Amino acid sequence: MNAPDVSVVVAVYNTMPYLTRCLDSLVAQTIGPDRLQIVAVDDGSTDASGTELDRYAARHPGRFTVIHQANSGGPAAPFNRGLDAATGRYVFFVGADDHLGPDALRRLVEAADAWESDVVLGRVVGVNSRHIYQDIFARTQVDVDLFDSPLPRSLANTKLFRRELLEKYGIRYREDLPLGSDLPFTLEACYRARRISVLADYDFYYAVRRHSATNITYLSRHADRLRTVEATTAFVAELIPAGRQRDAVLARRFDHEIAKLLEDDLLGLDRETQQLVHDGIGRLVRAHLTEGIAAQLNAETRIRLALTRDGALDDLLAVIRQDARAGVPATVVEGDRRYAAYPGFRDPARGLPDACFDVTTVPDWYAKLDATALAWETDERGEKVLTVTAVSPVPDLAAAGGEPVTVSAEEIPGEVTTVDQGARGTTLRIRFRATDLLAGTGSTGQRRAVSAQVGDFDPGRAAGAATATGAAGSAAVRAPRVRATVPLVRRRGARLYVVTPVLDASGRLMISVVPVTAARVAAQLRRTLRPIR
Repeated sequence: MNAPDVSVVVAVYNTMPYLTRCLDSLVAQTIGPDRLQIVAVDDGSTDASGTELDRYAARHPGRFTVIHQANSGGPAAPFNRGLDAATGRYVFFVGADDHLGPDALRRLVEAADAWESDVVLGRVVGVNSRHIYQDIFARTQVDVDLFDSPLPRSLANTKLFRRELLEKYGIRYREDLPLGSDLPFTLEACYRARRISVLADYDFYYAVRRHSATNITYLSRHADRLRTVEATTAFVAELIPAGRQRDAVLARRFDHEIAKLLEDDLLGLDRETQQLVHDGIGRLVRAHLTEGIAAQLNAETRIRLALTRDGALDDLLAVIRQDARAGVPATVVEGDRRYAAYPGFRDPARGLPDACFDVTTVPDWYAKLDATALAWETDERGEKVLTVTAVSPVPDLAAAGGEPVTVSAEEIPGEVTTVDQGARGTTLRIRFRATDLLAGTGSTGQRRAVSAQVGDFDPGRAAGAATATGAAGSAAVRAPRVRATVPLVRRRGARLYVVTPVLDASGRLMISVVPVTAARVAAQLRRTLRPIR
């Protein structure tokens, strides 16, 4: 019997009822049963997940290999067990709460065969307002460079891998990592691959955000996450020689995984954990944060990382508290330099270096905005618009930035108007048309991050110099002091959608567009009718 073209490996732990949708999507794959092996590993589930796997195996004889094992504490061990049982030329890993588009595997395998690719990425979309980084999926590409592309920001394992590559280099998941084990796995596969390709013309993978978040990633603690970033950073340093290529990958670690440990939720942790995080990240900064990496980081991350190296825990907490509760501080213009006037700046009692707060040549500082008001209004055309009033910390924003500031909810542009300029900053009004937000949304809904951009930013102009090199800057729009506005219900075709501005866990402004379903209406009714005790 010939080996299947592709083995799909599913690591399962307490994922009902999402698991059923996942398995249905695998059974329905157009690649056909003769070319597909499904390996599902039940990692000691305590719900009905194991029973559901056995039921599907009985209904589809020969298509499923089901393995039951004691709980291992993370997805690495079941993925490794499934990979050991795989016989396909290619391997694809699926989260048990996610699902595939019906033509996904056929397209991925055909592309890998045609282009002789070792790794193929298919476009991933979010479900239930799960946010998925999309830059790598801007267009279909036959050959993607790991170090000169957005790929380091998309190193989840939801990709097609040539199994021969994995076996040749003995690439497996790190079972000592309860979370984040897919990062070293995917990174090494991409580093060793002869060719990496991207398919952006189809929705291959639907990543589901669970409402009852029992997923280990959602529940992970700061201490566990710190151990993970320490281990993965060390892995990158061991795998890739020092220089530009290593910096390209580590920039993602500092910009995302490490920076996330220094977000607003750090304020709510006990002192011992706060100190653990401060000291641990300080060690990473001293060991691995090069000038090349720092130049790629946004102002917020750069300042917070500097304070883990040069400041005490209280210095770091004061800066986080400022952003979370009061908003971005004013900009101090002093000669040809600009500084973020956070607590601790020029405080003789703290003795912190000015360099910790220097934002002169940091493009994203000139794109920073704090939303101060949100409202649904009717514009001069009679259309509903979401109006966002926002303040920049830069007093002379137009002069400093060069190109006008633009604001968008990912691919949806906003209409930006300058309302006021003063010593404390520049006030802008941004409008998003409800029809634009609806038109660009898929049937499963979407949550878009709102961000500001400064195109062709010139740090020399900002600092008063005669010449400088242009650069682009962007920053998430935060809303630390804003009051929520009511949702807007609008129809697109035969379906109703709810459009709502929301904040993520770090206070960043998002615009959520979700379809109105019977389950959602019932849940809202239950909340509304719940008796008062």
